[in-house]
Amino acid sequence: MGHYHNVEKVVVEEGRLRLGVDGRTLSFPLAELSDRLAASTPEQQHVFEVSPSGYGIHWPLIDEDLSIDGLLGARHKPSKKACA
Repeated sequence: MGHYHNVEKVVVEEGRLRLGVDGRTLSFPLAELSDRLAASTPEQQHVFEVSPSGYGIHWPLIDEDLSIDGLLGARHKPSKKACA
């Protein structure tokens, strides 16, 4: 398994998701990311897991997942070995 992103910080507060990822600081309105996350309670929002590879964030209490690539608008190309 590869390492996708270095997620340094995840904070959900005041209706926003704030991230420190790959040396960048980003902020997104929850309502634009996920209806489920936006409608959840602060207690549910504060329980999350970042995947070890930095691929995504999972909120187990509301069964919601967000990919870091999706948040960054990044796409990874398949390796040449995968195409062979």
